[in-house]
Amino acid sequence: MIERRNEPRTKLDLALRVWGIDGKGEQFLQEARARDISLSGALLSGLDLNLHSGDVIGILYAGKSARYRVVWVRYDGAGEKMQVAVHRVEADACPWLDLLVEASEAEAAPVATQAP
Repeated sequence: MIERRNEPRTKLDLALRVWGIDGKGEQFLQEARARDISLSGALLSGLDLNLHSGDVIGILYAGKSARYRVVWVRYDGAGEKMQVAVHRVEADACPWLDLLVEASEAEAAPVATQAP
């Protein structure tokens, strides 16, 4: 499979809130999880909304918010909850930038070895 991502993903499991207007024109605010996060996107899970590709939603994490465009939507095996791939609207700052910096620094840190 060819990798189409322009940046690496960091595997974390974050609790966050998602808000916006669904396909029926109804406002929503819902708790969700994000994993495989990057500077410009994430994979959300645990949503039970009527979302479609191209919709714009808001994500609130650790007191920081940003708008994201829905790239694709996939239902779980029971057809009740959704996985949603999102891409950040460029004008907004990444709400989990601090976590990505920490993960990058931890990955780049040299491993300490003990002398025999």
